[in-house]
Amino acid sequence: MEIRFPVEFIVHGTAISLQAKRTATKDGWKERVKAASATVIPQPHFASDDRISLTIYNFPAEPMQGDVDNIVKLILDSLSRHIYMDDPQVERVVVQKFEPGNVFEFAYPSETLARALVSPKPLVYIGIGNDPLIPLRN
Repeated sequence: MEIRFPVEFIVHGTAISLQAKRTATKDGWKERVKAASATVIPQPHFASDDRISLTIYNFPAEPMQGDVDNIVKLILDSLSRHIYMDDPQVERVVVQKFEPGNVFEFAYPSETLARALVSPKPLVYIGIGNDPLIPLRN
């Protein structure tokens, strides 16, 4: 089956940085991202060969220690050959952190983002679209 975009899901837990020392920690995070995505896409499925855009909102339980851009690569790696075929398809990545006390009100959040906003933290919201010219509405 083909994946129907947009795809949105929540990954519970603390986002892991590419700079994390332990390979097992990074591998565990990538498996968690892949498992969370599998709950919202048809099984079995074919990875898309469309152009891809990602929206990543990190909701840590406390102020982040590292830089927000360091969480992107492991998320992309976990979705490659699963949601999309290869990294060159990714044309847009929007990433933002929302530390405690620093979350603004979204005008029209999707059902998945609305659930992320009220769920216990830490978690990461991921939205994937197949038209990089049109960002996900949040």
